[in-house]
Amino acid sequence: MEFFRIHKDIPFMRHALVFNVISLITFLLAVFFLAHRGLHFSVEFTGGTLIEVNYSQAADLEKIREGLTKSGYTDIAVQNFGSSRDVMIRLPLKEEQNSAKIGESVMAALDTAAPGATLRRVEFVGPQVGKELAENGSMALLLVIVGIVLYLAMRFEWRFSVSAIIANLHDIVIILGFFAFFQWEFSLSVLAAVLAVLGYSVNESVVVFDRVRETFKKVRGLTTPQVLDHAITSTISRTIITHGCTQLMVLSMLIFGGETLHYFALALTIGICFGIYSSVLVASPLVMWLGVSREHFIKPKKQIEGANDEGAVV
Repeated sequence: MEFFRIHKDIPFMRHALVFNVISLITFLLAVFFLAHRGLHFSVEFTGGTLIEVNYSQAADLEKIREGLTKSGYTDIAVQNFGSSRDVMIRLPLKEEQNSAKIGESVMAALDTAAPGATLRRVEFVGPQVGKELAENGSMALLLVIVGIVLYLAMRFEWRFSVSAIIANLHDIVIILGFFAFFQWEFSLSVLAAVLAVLGYSVNESVVVFDRVRETFKKVRGLTTPQVLDHAITSTISRTIITHGCTQLMVLSMLIFGGETLHYFALALTIGICFGIYSSVLVASPLVMWLGVSREHFIKPKKQIEGANDEGAVV
């Protein structure tokens, strides 16, 4: 499906070095902020207090947040839990905190700002649980990366695999760099968005690389940069349709999804934008610089032993 077709190939590879220098600077800045500022982990990772309350009608999450903020609670997470009447409140870990007293204090704040709440449970989540979540999340990310590497290695020539995984890791590090620089809360939902971006980005790389392989096999006389330019140009319409539709859905979550979905949608938005950039302007130049050529996709002809002097091939 195409909305339009560009008949003259756009010379992306002519500016490959400039684009990759920009990408490298962005990547190094992301690493710098991750090393010096770190991620602002949510309660799931750091530990804290979980409070579940119930309302007889749909809860007003905004009033609950405002009431708790006015009562001195910071870095809180308020979201529906199961239904619009059930609310889960997460409070960060504090020294010498007493779960019972915190529960009473939170209920007092809710009675003032959003009355009608019934306390269901108060639980303390220790930092050990948070540590396990961080380790499991890191393991999940590592397994996804390994799976992508194996998939690309089986489907493509190794130059494509190396280029794609470098481009995908580039996207992930930049997303984390944004969260480190602005100190946005990094929660389990954001981790889920990061994993989704990995799969989304590799899909775009696979589409471009498929077209590159197809062009190498079908078209003779083109240089490697020309083949890459043709492959990227011929998939632009598909890229705009796919990423445009996806971004519309993500923007709707970002604008109308409330605080619960805000950082999840924000991570996806950054990932989609940089996913397009990396697939076109990072992965493709890397393939070119690694020396891919038509010979890597055309099987050499074999000469039959005992044939006539002119030789026979199969």
